[in-house]
Amino acid sequence: MSATIEFIFDFGSPNAYLAYRALPPILARTGAALVVTPCLLGGIFKATGNQPPTIAFAPIKGKFEYEMLEIRRFVARHRLGKFRMNPHFPVNTLMLMRGLVAAREAGVEAAYLEMGLEGMWEEGLKLDDRETLARRVDAAGLDSASLLAAAQTEPVKQKLADNTAQAVARGVFGVPTFFVGGEMFFGKDRLGQVEEAVAAEAAGVAS
Repeated sequence: MSATIEFIFDFGSPNAYLAYRALPPILARTGAALVVTPCLLGGIFKATGNQPPTIAFAPIKGKFEYEMLEIRRFVARHRLGKFRMNPHFPVNTLMLMRGLVAAREAGVEAAYLEMGLEGMWEEGLKLDDRETLARRVDAAGLDSASLLAAAQTEPVKQKLADNTAQAVARGVFGVPTFFVGGEMFFGKDRLGQVEEAVAAEAAGVAS
């Protein structure tokens, strides 16, 4: 029985994109299953008193510049040459994330997830604009009318809110966050520890 990596996810984080793109080799090596849990990063920040790096690091000389250097190093190490900082950053992902919840219920989660990742962090689209989002959803071969309508329903809204509240209750304060069993790991730079935890859990199951 394979271990599971749970990914607390919001399209609005560039580090979530980078982590997601770096995960496939880990999944291949370990045989782990990946579960993406849609959450609203803004809601997590509000509930925990956290701030995005652009704000939190602004008063610290050199800190944000170093953060960007680490992003460039990560991109080079994992050969993620399609990555581009979104010129509209920060993008309000409320509708986009509700759409992901709706896409899961409609059985098209994988295609929608790829659409959002590409649109946000490869194509630089302003996906908090409803018309732009609808065009990109349709371009991915999905039905924007039905998905965006479903995204406005109360059950979908509540699911995203519940996911976010439950993540905060588990200790989440930012994205990307990963859970392997009961262990939490924050940030794309913890993927090595995530892989070690998967291996340890698999060994425990086997024994």
